[in-house]
Amino acid sequence: MTEWFSDLDSFSQFFWIIAGISSLIFVFVIITSFAGIEGADDFDDFETDIGIEFQFITFKNLIGFFTIFGWIGIAGINAGFSKPVTVITAFGCGLLMMAIMAAMFYAMKKLTDSGTLNYNNAINAIGEVYLTIGANRSRMGKVSVRVQGSLRELEALTDALTDLKSGTLIQVIEVTSNGILIVNETKKPIEPIKTETYELPPNTTKL
Repeated sequence: MTEWFSDLDSFSQFFWIIAGISSLIFVFVIITSFAGIEGADDFDDFETDIGIEFQFITFKNLIGFFTIFGWIGIAGINAGFSKPVTVITAFGCGLLMMAIMAAMFYAMKKLTDSGTLNYNNAINAIGEVYLTIGANRSRMGKVSVRVQGSLRELEALTDALTDLKSGTLIQVIEVTSNGILIVNETKKPIEPIKTETYELPPNTTKL
């Protein structure tokens, strides 16, 4: 394996290194995302809460770019393309992959958010953190709350001074104009103790 790689010219080695590393990271990101492992959302730290739902440059999209860039470059070399044509073709296919991934995630989010859901109905709802929320609105997370009769996973921020970890009970205190929940940590509401009352039978004894 080492001899095979060392026999390649530097141009081919460049594309093989990019394709190999990015492919491993791409597979890892996809597995963690679908498995729902805590911290998987940290891969999108490049995203910022600027009110734009369609995000082209994210960590996942960049990994998709380099994965396609590397493999298309290898394919171009094997096809006998010149170096400029190989680089331009690989770069263009990488950008196309980023656009496809961005559009796919955007469409999936729209499908999730479509319908007659009114986010304001979530105010005062009690729920649970699904993906860790960064302190002082530093990182967006997700919460599971019951809204309009169904349990939903919605994006959320917090003004708390510490991160709200997965499993933390929260209460929705506000909703932003673009549908982001603002939550605070809360405690499970204490249910009132149920008491039973008994009626004494009428006194039938005559004095």
